[in-house]
Amino acid sequence: QVQLVESGGGLVQPGGSLRLSCAASGFAMDYYALAWFRQAPGKEREGISCLSSGGGDTYYRSSVKGRFTASRDNAKNTVYLQMSNLKPEDTAVYYCATYKGYKGACTFIARTYDYWGQGTQVTVSS
Repeated sequence: QVQLVESGGGLVQPGGSLRLSCAASGFAMDYYALAWFRQAPGKEREGISCLSSGGGDTYYRSSVKGRFTASRDNAKNTVYLQMSNLKPEDTAVYYCATYKGYKGACTFIARTYDYWGQGTQVTVSS
């Protein structure tokens, strides 16, 4: 049974940093793409980062590139999202997700993903 559990969200001031974690279970994480999405109130869910299977490539949405860094620790079956220089527009619920495609390609199309965590709230405010 595939499970994804996010943690690490919270309230942070503009310019601050947070590190989100996503603990995966029920599958061998290193063979699957893992993505981070976020959803702000009244907006569609958007993909912000994706780690390819095997950790070869990492992709970022332009609005977070240079500020966010995604990584994976296959030994711990955990992926991370280090977020720096946070802005109020980064406020959202953040989700990690994966899909069934073995060694599948990264994509920011939400409907591709079969498994989602419960989400963790990130609020950037002074």
